[in-house]
Amino acid sequence: MTAHAHAHGGAHDRASARRHDRQRLAATLALSALYLVAEAVGGVLTGSLALLADAGHMLADSGALALSLFAFWLAERPASAARTFGWRRFEILAALANGLVLALVSVGVLVEAVQRLATPHEVNGLAAFGIASGGLLVNALGLFLLRHGRERSLNLRGAWLHLLGDALGSVAAMAAGLAIWARGWTAADPIASAVIALLVLRSAWSLLRETVDVLLEAAPSHLDVDEVRAALAAERGVASVHDLHVWTITSGMTSLSCHVHCTPDADGHALLLRLHELLRVRFGIEHATLQIEPAGFEEAAPVC
Repeated sequence: MTAHAHAHGGAHDRASARRHDRQRLAATLALSALYLVAEAVGGVLTGSLALLADAGHMLADSGALALSLFAFWLAERPASAARTFGWRRFEILAALANGLVLALVSVGVLVEAVQRLATPHEVNGLAAFGIASGGLLVNALGLFLLRHGRERSLNLRGAWLHLLGDALGSVAAMAAGLAIWARGWTAADPIASAVIALLVLRSAWSLLRETVDVLLEAAPSHLDVDEVRAALAAERGVASVHDLHVWTITSGMTSLSCHVHCTPDADGHALLLRLHELLRVRFGIEHATLQIEPAGFEEAAPVC
Protein backbone atom coordinates (compact mmCIF):
# COMPACT_ATOMS: atom_id res chain seq x y z
CA MET A 1 0.00 0.00 0.00
CA THR A 2 1.53 3.28 -1.13
CA ALA A 3 0.12 6.73 -0.64
CA HIS A 4 1.05 10.26 -1.48
CA ALA A 5 -0.22 13.29 0.40
CA HIS A 6 -0.18 16.98 -0.34
CA ALA A 7 -2.11 19.70 1.49
CA HIS A 8 -3.94 21.85 -1.06
CA GLY A 9 -4.64 24.60 1.48
CA GLY A 10 -0.92 25.01 2.08
CA ALA A 11 -0.30 25.07 -1.66
CA HIS A 12 -2.86 27.88 -2.07
CA ASP A 13 -1.18 29.94 0.68
CA ARG A 14 2.23 29.42 -0.91
CA ALA A 15 0.88 30.50 -4.31
CA SER A 16 -0.53 33.70 -2.79
CA ALA A 17 2.78 34.42 -1.02
CA ARG A 18 4.72 33.81 -4.24
CA ARG A 19 2.47 36.23 -6.12
CA HIS A 20 3.15 38.99 -3.59
CA ASP A 21 6.87 38.18 -3.60
CA ARG A 22 6.92 38.48 -7.38
CA GLN A 23 5.23 41.90 -7.29
CA ARG A 24 7.66 43.22 -4.65
CA LEU A 25 10.59 41.83 -6.60
CA ALA A 26 9.47 43.63 -9.77
CA ALA A 27 9.19 46.93 -7.87
CA THR A 28 12.65 46.46 -6.35
CA LEU A 29 14.14 45.70 -9.78
CA ALA A 30 12.70 48.93 -11.19
CA LEU A 31 14.19 50.98 -8.32
CA SER A 32 17.64 49.38 -8.61
CA ALA A 33 17.80 49.80 -12.38
CA LEU A 34 16.88 53.48 -12.14
CA TYR A 35 19.54 54.35 -9.57
CA LEU A 36 22.26 52.21 -11.17
CA VAL A 37 22.91 54.83 -13.84
CA ALA A 38 23.17 57.63 -11.27
CA GLU A 39 25.74 55.75 -9.19
CA ALA A 40 27.84 54.71 -12.19
CA VAL A 41 27.99 58.27 -13.54
CA GLY A 42 28.64 59.62 -10.04
CA GLY A 43 31.48 57.16 -9.50
CA VAL A 44 33.18 58.23 -12.71
CA LEU A 45 32.73 61.95 -12.05
CA THR A 46 33.91 61.83 -8.43
CA GLY A 47 36.66 59.23 -8.95
CA SER A 48 35.33 57.17 -6.04
CA LEU A 49 36.08 53.43 -6.12
CA ALA A 50 33.57 52.89 -3.32
CA LEU A 51 30.87 54.44 -5.51
CA LEU A 52 31.94 52.43 -8.54
CA ALA A 53 32.01 49.28 -6.40
CA ASP A 54 28.51 50.14 -5.21
CA ALA A 55 27.41 50.67 -8.81
CA GLY A 56 28.95 47.31 -9.70
CA HIS A 57 26.99 45.69 -6.91
CA MET A 58 23.86 47.45 -8.12
CA LEU A 59 24.46 46.19 -11.66
CA ALA A 60 24.83 42.69 -10.25
CA ASP A 61 21.68 43.36 -8.21
CA SER A 62 19.67 44.31 -11.27
CA GLY A 63 20.79 41.18 -13.09
CA ALA A 64 20.13 39.06 -10.01
CA LEU A 65 16.68 40.56 -9.48
CA ALA A 66 15.81 40.06 -13.15
CA LEU A 67 17.00 36.44 -12.96
CA SER A 68 15.00 35.89 -9.77
CA LEU A 69 11.90 37.36 -11.39
CA PHE A 70 12.35 35.11 -14.41
CA ALA A 71 12.81 32.13 -12.10
CA PHE A 72 9.51 32.93 -10.37
CA TRP A 73 7.74 33.03 -13.74
CA LEU A 74 9.37 29.83 -14.96
CA ALA A 75 8.61 27.97 -11.74
CA GLU A 76 4.90 28.58 -12.31
CA ARG A 77 4.90 26.57 -15.53
CA PRO A 78 3.03 23.29 -15.16
CA ALA A 79 4.73 19.92 -14.80
CA SER A 80 5.04 17.64 -17.83
CA ALA A 81 5.81 14.00 -18.51
CA ALA A 82 9.47 14.93 -18.98
CA ARG A 83 9.64 17.29 -15.96
CA THR A 84 7.37 15.80 -13.33
CA PHE A 85 8.23 18.52 -10.79
CA GLY A 86 7.88 21.24 -13.41
CA TRP A 87 10.46 24.04 -13.38
CA ARG A 88 10.47 24.63 -9.61
CA ARG A 89 14.15 23.73 -9.22
CA PHE A 90 15.09 26.64 -11.54
CA GLU A 91 14.65 28.95 -8.54
CA ILE A 92 17.53 27.14 -6.87
CA LEU A 93 19.65 27.49 -10.00
CA ALA A 94 18.90 31.23 -9.98
CA ALA A 95 20.01 31.42 -6.33
CA LEU A 96 23.21 29.56 -7.25
CA ALA A 97 23.91 32.01 -10.09
CA ASN A 98 23.30 34.95 -7.76
CA GLY A 99 25.74 33.54 -5.22
CA LEU A 100 28.44 33.08 -7.87
CA VAL A 101 27.96 36.63 -9.18
CA LEU A 102 28.16 38.03 -5.64
CA ALA A 103 31.43 36.18 -5.08
CA LEU A 104 32.97 37.31 -8.40
CA VAL A 105 32.01 40.97 -7.91
CA SER A 106 33.44 40.91 -4.38
CA VAL A 107 36.75 39.45 -5.53
CA GLY A 108 36.97 42.07 -8.29
CA VAL A 109 36.41 44.90 -5.81
CA LEU A 110 39.06 43.45 -3.47
CA VAL A 111 41.63 43.38 -6.26
CA GLU A 112 40.85 46.95 -7.28
CA ALA A 113 40.96 48.12 -3.64
CA VAL A 114 44.47 46.71 -3.18
CA GLN A 115 45.61 48.48 -6.35
CA ARG A 116 44.08 51.76 -5.16
CA LEU A 117 45.87 51.49 -1.82
CA ALA A 118 49.16 51.26 -3.69
CA THR A 119 48.22 54.09 -6.07
CA PRO A 120 45.72 56.50 -4.43
CA HIS A 121 43.23 58.34 -6.66
CA GLU A 122 41.77 61.78 -6.05
CA VAL A 123 38.15 61.57 -4.88
CA ASN A 124 35.45 64.25 -4.51
CA GLY A 125 34.37 63.17 -1.05
CA LEU A 126 31.30 65.37 -0.59
CA ALA A 127 29.78 64.47 -3.96
CA ALA A 128 30.47 60.78 -3.34
CA PHE A 129 28.69 61.05 0.02
CA GLY A 130 25.59 62.61 -1.55
CA ILE A 131 25.28 60.06 -4.35
CA ALA A 132 25.88 57.12 -2.00
CA SER A 133 23.14 58.45 0.32
CA GLY A 134 20.62 58.14 -2.50
CA GLY A 135 21.81 54.60 -3.19
CA LEU A 136 21.32 53.69 0.46
CA LEU A 137 17.71 54.91 0.38
CA VAL A 138 16.95 52.86 -2.75
CA ASN A 139 18.50 49.72 -1.30
CA ALA A 140 16.83 50.18 2.07
CA LEU A 141 13.45 50.34 0.34
CA GLY A 142 14.27 47.16 -1.60
CA LEU A 143 15.32 45.36 1.58
CA PHE A 144 12.04 46.39 3.20
CA LEU A 145 10.00 45.09 0.26
CA LEU A 146 11.73 41.69 0.23
CA ARG A 147 12.12 41.24 4.00
CA HIS A 148 9.49 38.51 4.38
CA GLY A 149 10.09 36.60 1.16
CA ARG A 150 13.73 35.90 1.99
CA GLU A 151 12.64 33.58 4.82
CA ARG A 152 10.76 31.22 2.51
CA SER A 153 12.72 31.35 -0.74
CA LEU A 154 16.42 30.82 -1.46
CA ASN A 155 15.83 32.62 -4.75
CA LEU A 156 14.59 35.74 -2.93
CA ARG A 157 17.27 35.37 -0.26
CA GLY A 158 19.90 35.62 -2.99
CA ALA A 159 18.28 38.81 -4.30
CA TRP A 160 17.96 40.17 -0.74
CA LEU A 161 21.64 39.50 -0.06
CA HIS A 162 22.55 41.41 -3.22
CA LEU A 163 20.59 44.38 -1.90
CA LEU A 164 22.12 44.06 1.58
CA GLY A 165 25.61 44.06 0.09
CA ASP A 166 24.69 47.12 -1.95
CA ALA A 167 23.24 48.90 1.08
CA LEU A 168 26.40 48.21 3.07
CA GLY A 169 28.41 49.38 0.07
CA SER A 170 26.48 52.64 0.11
CA VAL A 171 27.22 53.08 3.83
CA ALA A 172 30.91 52.40 3.17
CA ALA A 173 30.95 54.91 0.30
CA MET A 174 29.27 57.51 2.51
CA ALA A 175 31.80 56.95 5.31
CA ALA A 176 34.70 57.12 2.87
CA GLY A 177 33.31 60.29 1.28
CA LEU A 178 33.04 62.00 4.66
CA ALA A 179 36.56 60.90 5.68
CA ILE A 180 38.01 62.25 2.44
CA TRP A 181 36.05 65.51 2.61
CA ALA A 182 36.80 66.17 6.28
CA ARG A 183 40.34 64.76 6.61
CA GLY A 184 41.62 64.30 3.09
CA TRP A 185 42.17 60.60 3.87
CA THR A 186 42.05 59.08 0.36
CA ALA A 187 42.87 55.60 1.70
CA ALA A 188 39.39 55.50 3.27
CA ASP A 189 37.84 54.83 -0.13
CA PRO A 190 39.65 51.55 -1.00
CA ILE A 191 39.63 50.38 2.64
CA ALA A 192 35.85 50.81 2.85
CA SER A 193 35.47 48.97 -0.46
CA ALA A 194 37.63 46.05 0.73
CA VAL A 195 35.71 45.68 4.02
CA ILE A 196 32.34 45.57 2.31
CA ALA A 197 33.62 43.15 -0.33
CA LEU A 198 34.68 40.73 2.41
CA LEU A 199 31.27 40.96 4.08
CA VAL A 200 29.48 40.31 0.80
CA LEU A 201 31.82 37.40 0.04
CA ARG A 202 30.84 35.80 3.35
CA SER A 203 27.14 36.11 2.49
CA ALA A 204 27.78 34.67 -0.97
CA TRP A 205 29.46 31.63 0.56
CA SER A 206 26.48 31.00 2.84
CA LEU A 207 24.05 31.23 -0.08
CA LEU A 208 26.17 28.93 -2.28
CA ARG A 209 26.41 26.33 0.46
CA GLU A 210 22.63 26.26 0.93
CA THR A 211 21.87 26.03 -2.79
CA VAL A 212 24.41 23.25 -3.35
CA ASP A 213 22.84 21.31 -0.47
CA VAL A 214 19.45 21.55 -2.21
CA LEU A 215 20.90 20.47 -5.56
CA LEU A 216 22.60 17.50 -3.87
CA GLU A 217 19.23 16.64 -2.27
CA ALA A 218 20.64 16.87 1.23
CA ALA A 219 18.19 16.79 4.14
CA PRO A 220 16.87 20.29 5.01
CA SER A 221 18.92 21.90 7.77
CA HIS A 222 15.84 22.53 9.95
CA LEU A 223 14.96 18.82 10.09
CA ASP A 224 16.65 16.04 12.09
CA VAL A 225 16.23 12.91 9.95
CA ASP A 226 16.92 10.62 12.91
CA GLU A 227 14.14 12.36 14.84
CA VAL A 228 11.75 11.90 11.91
CA ARG A 229 12.68 8.22 11.67
CA ALA A 230 12.21 7.69 15.42
CA ALA A 231 8.82 9.45 15.39
CA LEU A 232 7.56 7.26 12.55
CA ALA A 233 8.88 4.08 14.17
CA ALA A 234 7.24 4.95 17.50
CA GLU A 235 3.73 4.97 16.00
CA ARG A 236 1.47 2.09 17.02
CA GLY A 237 1.46 -0.58 14.30
CA VAL A 238 4.94 0.23 12.93
CA ALA A 239 7.51 -2.59 13.09
CA SER A 240 10.34 -0.72 11.30
CA VAL A 241 11.12 2.16 8.95
CA HIS A 242 13.64 1.90 6.12
CA ASP A 243 14.69 3.64 2.89
CA LEU A 244 13.86 7.01 4.45
CA HIS A 245 14.75 10.01 2.29
CA VAL A 246 14.09 13.69 3.03
CA TRP A 247 15.02 16.42 0.55
CA THR A 248 14.04 19.82 -0.79
CA ILE A 249 12.56 20.27 -4.27
CA THR A 250 12.70 24.05 -4.01
CA SER A 251 12.44 26.59 -1.19
CA GLY A 252 9.51 25.74 1.07
CA MET A 253 8.80 22.41 -0.62
CA THR A 254 10.18 19.56 1.51
CA SER A 255 9.59 16.01 0.31
CA LEU A 256 9.83 12.66 2.09
CA SER A 257 9.64 9.05 0.99
CA CYS A 258 10.07 5.85 3.00
CA HIS A 259 9.00 2.23 3.45
CA VAL A 260 7.09 1.38 6.63
CA HIS A 261 7.01 -2.28 7.73
CA CYS A 262 3.90 -2.77 9.89
CA THR A 263 2.97 -5.30 12.57
CA PRO A 264 0.57 -8.22 11.81
CA ASP A 265 -2.34 -6.59 13.67
CA ALA A 266 -1.96 -3.16 12.05
CA ASP A 267 -4.69 -1.52 9.96
CA GLY A 268 -2.67 -0.28 7.00
CA HIS A 269 -5.13 2.41 5.94
CA ALA A 270 -5.51 3.88 9.43
CA LEU A 271 -1.74 3.71 9.96
CA LEU A 272 -1.14 5.57 6.71
CA LEU A 273 -3.45 8.38 7.76
CA ARG A 274 -1.79 8.70 11.17
CA LEU A 275 1.71 8.83 9.70
CA HIS A 276 0.79 11.52 7.20
CA GLU A 277 -0.80 13.57 9.97
CA LEU A 278 2.31 13.14 12.12
CA LEU A 279 4.60 14.35 9.32
CA ARG A 280 2.39 17.33 8.54
CA VAL A 281 1.74 18.55 12.10
CA ARG A 282 5.04 17.79 13.84
CA PHE A 283 7.54 18.31 11.02
CA GLY A 284 5.69 20.47 8.49
CA ILE A 285 6.15 17.91 5.70
CA GLU A 286 3.14 18.02 3.38
CA HIS A 287 4.65 16.27 0.37
CA ALA A 288 5.20 12.66 1.54
CA THR A 289 5.11 9.28 -0.17
CA LEU A 290 4.88 6.28 2.16
CA GLN A 291 4.92 2.61 1.21
CA ILE A 292 3.18 0.45 3.82
CA GLU A 293 4.55 -3.09 3.84
CA PRO A 294 2.48 -5.73 5.67
CA ALA A 295 4.05 -8.38 7.90
CA GLY A 296 5.85 -10.98 5.78
CA PHE A 297 6.01 -8.63 2.78
CA GLU A 298 9.75 -9.05 2.23
CA GLU A 299 9.58 -12.85 2.39
CA ALA A 300 6.61 -12.99 0.03
CA ALA A 301 7.90 -10.45 -2.46
CA PRO A 302 8.91 -12.02 -5.80
CA VAL A 303 12.52 -11.78 -6.91
CA CYS A 304 12.73 -9.52 -9.96
